[in-house]
Amino acid sequence: MAGSTQRLEIAKAQQEQSRPKIEISGLSKIYKGRSGDVTALQNTDLTIHQNEFVCVVGPSGCGKTTLLNIIAGLEEATSGSVKVDGVEVKGPGKERGVVFQQYALFPWKTVLKNVEFGLKLRGLSKHERKETAEKYLEIVGLKDFAHAYPKELSGGMKQRVAIARAYAVQPEVLLMDEPFGALDAQTRAQLQEELLKTWQTEKKTCFFITHDVEEAVILAQKVIIMSARPGRIKEIIDVDIPYPRDQATKLDERFVQIKNEIWSKVYREYLEVAK
Repeated sequence: MAGSTQRLEIAKAQQEQSRPKIEISGLSKIYKGRSGDVTALQNTDLTIHQNEFVCVVGPSGCGKTTLLNIIAGLEEATSGSVKVDGVEVKGPGKERGVVFQQYALFPWKTVLKNVEFGLKLRGLSKHERKETAEKYLEIVGLKDFAHAYPKELSGGMKQRVAIARAYAVQPEVLLMDEPFGALDAQTRAQLQEELLKTWQTEKKTCFFITHDVEEAVILAQKVIIMSARPGRIKEIIDVDIPYPRDQATKLDERFVQIKNEIWSKVYREYLEVAK
């Protein structure tokens, strides 16, 4: 009986994992400019599954951030559609949390109050806000800094606050636009490991933009390579390296093989931009 129950639970988990979370169909974005139209995205199709961690790489100007902003509901597509759980995106939604490269913290609020902000907008009680904010500050290793102000924190600590704030409102999808891009190598490596631990605990669907191929491979289950403008999905590479991953994983032969494969393809796109 116990064996049957376990098999049912595994089957249910596998079915949940295979369920489409984000469906992008025929997506295009054209910006109007003084010198003419600029096509940032062209006829893009993509499916991201429940709890999947996807990283996007490609040359500057290939439409990575535009794609994220459309998924977030911060920009409108020129044509095509984005659906989350089968519902078309028409604007920002509580099921989608966004973390940008810039921390966007309120300097006059403490760390705790910054994390509580979104919870207050949702109408949670003072006790619920404090309890939830403290939980996520502990997850990102900042519980002891709850009453500090942003000016008293390092860049890496500020980004941890931004991540805690995004997680605290319990989005189903986490959209991250180069969140570690401005950090030093050591802090970046530390936050990569912390993000992976949090993702495995919280079971979110993650869409992560980076220029760093090594970062993409250490984090993602799939790496999406985008073409030079107009942005299109050039290729999707499966990263068949088991979790948990840490910095030692970067020394594995398979890791190096996948990283070199992706980098060679991305580099070809950089050369296209340079023409």
